[in-house]
Amino acid sequence: MSEDRLEAMRLELRRGSLALIVLTALRQEHYGYSLRQKLQADGLAIEEGTLYPLVRRLESHGLLDSRWSDEQGRRRRYYRMSVDGQKVLNALKQEWQTLNKVMHTVQESSS
Repeated sequence: MSEDRLEAMRLELRRGSLALIVLTALRQEHYGYSLRQKLQADGLAIEEGTLYPLVRRLESHGLLDSRWSDEQGRRRRYYRMSVDGQKVLNALKQEWQTLNKVMHTVQESSS
């Protein structure tokens, strides 16, 4: 397999996981930069050009609530998971757990 194809598959896997990760992180309220810092501290380096469009998309789908704040002299938009976002997160987590279980089973039966 070429390095380009491997990289494309890696990015596809990552892209599919980011919504789940961001929803999970936004169980607590964050503004964009603080969310990016939290994800980085937890081991996920993510570019602003990837994170901010994802957050806006999740909000447009009703999965996040947001509010503006002028705390500390800076105007920031804070995001938090909505009630619908919690429902989607629960379903995605269940799907993630199922996929992990199947992957483990397939790996064990192929050994």
